[in-house]
Amino acid sequence: MKTTRKGLRDGELEKDTYERLTCSECGKSLKKKNDPAEVFSVRTCPDCEREWKELR
Repeated sequence: MKTTRKGLRDGELEKDTYERLTCSECGKSLKKKNDPAEVFSVRTCPDCEREWKELR
C-alpha cells in the first residue's frame, strides 16, 4: 500500500479545487478509515477500492 504523497507524485491521486484527494482513475473523492491503534489512516476509493496510507 502506497502513501498518499507517493500516489500524488505517481499521478494516481489528484487534489480538487477544495484540496480534497480524489482518485484519478474514477474521479471520486476518497473515504477515510481512522484506526486509533495505528499511526496512519487509510484512504480508500469507493469505486475501485484502491487504498493509500496517510500519515498523521
